[in-house]
Amino acid sequence: MLFATIHRLPADFWYFLSRLGEMQLMLPIAFALIAWLVWAGEGRRAALWLAMVGLAVGITAASKIAFIGWGIGSARLNFTGFSGHAMHAAAVMPLLAGSITADRSRWIRLGAVTFALALAMLVAISRIKLGAHSPSEVFLGYLLGGLASSLALGLGNPPHAHPQRWLVASVFAALLLNSSMLPTLPTHDVVTRVALQLSGRDKPYTRNMMLRDERLHRHKAQPVVALPRYKASEVEFFTSSITA
Repeated sequence: MLFATIHRLPADFWYFLSRLGEMQLMLPIAFALIAWLVWAGEGRRAALWLAMVGLAVGITAASKIAFIGWGIGSARLNFTGFSGHAMHAAAVMPLLAGSITADRSRWIRLGAVTFALALAMLVAISRIKLGAHSPSEVFLGYLLGGLASSLALGLGNPPHAHPQRWLVASVFAALLLNSSMLPTLPTHDVVTRVALQLSGRDKPYTRNMMLRDERLHRHKAQPVVALPRYKASEVEFFTSSITA
């Protein structure tokens, strides 16, 4: 029943969710949280958060560059690179939830982080619903971001301080106004230009090219059935028996 309800949700809902995972929204929130940690005297934790988020962003960008420039992907999995939206949402939203509930009980913090991961999952699903990514790209992007946020939170160990109310209010305002206020950034175009410059290709390698090459490879790999060879006397015998 739940999955059927989710499947029938309108396209505008999925578009709004998809925008929650955009880099220009998630990364400023992550940097704001990191800056708050530094201000609160938790420099080591801020460095850990920055390293985890930065590593996830770097791996995602590298996977896209590797595919566009060198065709490194998987046709069987329909994988051309980690979904950036899924990764950003899973990497940043749990950090936000863990920070807001830093002074609450352990169960409240756990519930908040779990809710954030569920919301990030909906963001990931929205990329499939909008036809932007394959399931493998979304799942692996979500897994990468979730791993980064889990390590950043220290597997359930939140910051000791609580963020200021103005910071929390600003973050939620950005989340609510994202679909109408934030412009879309040409991040894919930037990644494509970088990939072409590094690889020396004239044109980007695309998903259609990957699937086409896979079909050609399968066609060439199919075994050729050898037809039986007959001697001339056997052919004459078969022919005479048919015409007799």
